Amino acid sequence: MKIRFAEERDIEFVIRLCKAHALYEKSNFNENNKKEQLSKHLFESSSGLKCLVVESGIEIIGYATFFRQFSTWDADYYIYLDCLFLKENARGKGTGQQIMDVVKKYSKEAGCSIIQWQTPDFNTKAIKFYSRLGAERKAKERFFWQI
Repeated sequence: MKIRFAEERDIEFVIRLCKAHALYEKSNFNENNKKEQLSKHLFESSSGLKCLVVESGIEIIGYATFFRQFSTWDADYYIYLDCLFLKENARGKGTGQQIMDVVKKYSKEAGCSIIQWQTPDFNTKAIKFYSRLGAERKAKERFFWQI
């Protein structure tokens, strides 16, 4: 197993994992223009979006996306972990910890001392995993405004 930054050749795998992730979180996933749009943001250096993939043999079995954001309250930058997903057969084997370690290392190198993310309240396995990492849980609601 190898964790590395995504390359253009990985885009189809990443999209499949995004779709599986959305289904897992009981969300919709629109595949229209996903390859073009995601490729544009993942592989243009100016976007700031980072994507890790977990490679096992010839298969991509997981991914994580993250980027740098600013917190007005903290008056500092932090890393926002947008997505973290592993295929069912890859869970519970320490892979999630390894991905988070890579994100943590990247965060420190980027001058960030905080990583933030969210997960649905029904994703109890993820909540337990994040708690074992030592992450602090904060209650908030997430809103979407289609414009």
